[in-house]
Amino acid sequence: MKGDILVLEEHHKKAAHTIVSQIVERIKNKSTRYTISVAGESGSGKSETALAIADEMEKYGVKSVVLAQDDYFHLPPKSNDIKRKEDLEWLGPHAEIKFDILENNLRDAINWKDEITKPLIDYNENSVEETTINLIGVKVVIAEGTYTSLLKNLDTRIFIARNRLDTLEHRTKRNRGNEINDLFTEQILITEHKIIAGHRQLADFVITKEYDVILPE
Repeated sequence: MKGDILVLEEHHKKAAHTIVSQIVERIKNKSTRYTISVAGESGSGKSETALAIADEMEKYGVKSVVLAQDDYFHLPPKSNDIKRKEDLEWLGPHAEIKFDILENNLRDAINWKDEITKPLIDYNENSVEETTINLIGVKVVIAEGTYTSLLKNLDTRIFIARNRLDTLEHRTKRNRGNEINDLFTEQILITEHKIIAGHRQLADFVITKEYDVILPE
């Protein structure tokens, strides 16, 4: 999403190093592109972790791209907030998000398409446009976003187990739309927590609130 500023911290890089070291051989040995999801609640560090994983892959000579779920909302952020307030049902992956397009983009990537066309949201302009991503030479596609554990075409799922209280500091720093002082946003986060509470069980790797990585058994 245009307008997002990501700052990679040491805990993002450490988690990425642990995870990539566990899956890099599987990635290299897979005959098609490898797909990863990074899911968790708002402000949990999904975007930063996805970018850190992509950077870690580069050390192994593996090129990656990141698809942000934020770009797949039907409406840009300010308009989406208004819609949520008007319609209590306008929340979740199959209401406010173009989940089918994200699924199709992943499927095209797996099928070795040379490029995909995807939405791109401009946060500051509150607008939606389209962009084309060149996939030539890309081996890994990382989908990051709250609900990405639900995507079908995934090889590895990562879940960041940090709730709205754990993420307060991060959300305060970015403070999108003054969200920290917005009681409605807090209610949204509480509902979001309930929606994805069980998604941890879908994960191959869990990142704890201290940003330690729990490996698969």
